[in-house]
Amino acid sequence: MQLLSGDARRAVFAPLDDGALRSEAVVRRVGSAIALGLLGDGEQLPTETDLATMLNVSTVTLREALAELRKLGLVETRRGRGGGSFVRAREDVLAGLAEARLAELGTADLRELGDVHGAVAATAARLAAARASRTEIARLRDIVDRLAEADSVTGQRRAEGRFYVELAACAQSVRLTMQEMDLHLELGQLPWPPAHAPELLGVIVAGHRAVVDAVEARDPAGARARAEQHIETRTLWSIELRLRLPGADAAADRPREVS
Repeated sequence: MQLLSGDARRAVFAPLDDGALRSEAVVRRVGSAIALGLLGDGEQLPTETDLATMLNVSTVTLREALAELRKLGLVETRRGRGGGSFVRAREDVLAGLAEARLAELGTADLRELGDVHGAVAATAARLAAARASRTEIARLRDIVDRLAEADSVTGQRRAEGRFYVELAACAQSVRLTMQEMDLHLELGQLPWPPAHAPELLGVIVAGHRAVVDAVEARDPAGARARAEQHIETRTLWSIELRLRLPGADAAADRPREVS
């Protein structure tokens, strides 16, 4: 089953916002795309020139980012005919990047990200309850089943990302779907809660099933409320993880730049 649509993959290579430390932003974008399965293990990246143009960065910045990705072990560069830069999906490295990104953000950043995701997902759930077809609802249930059965952090994270994007697709809204894809490229940079506490997977699965039940019951208010509640819980988990980090103090409450 394909993870996400071609539009989701195009979001991987969308231009980065202007800002400092852009090579780090490239590393985070690529790492997040690997974690979400938008870039598969062994997949060849576009050429340096093409990739720099797509991301709206200089070739120097792009080469710095590729060098860091090679150092991390997430990209392998081969020379000669048939050469290029190829993706290597390593869960240990992706987990390390997620922890580092969490340490960069303040609790206010995490709250704001959760607020935006809650607004988008809750609206998608409300509209899906009025618009989703039986086939689309069955697809949502299948995704939740796959999430429950996934035996790796990567598999769980990918199913989670697909659930929200497909929920937005059930709302029959291209804009909401694109917003969810953009959000998950950012959310994919953060730790996956069940990696720290496996029992949370059951809570997440139950939350998604409640949303799908409300969508199937054609209960827009219920679908919206359940989606909001679930993301509020997820946001609190992220904040709790942030506060557990060594050296966490009042500085964690200061907003920082989110790339």
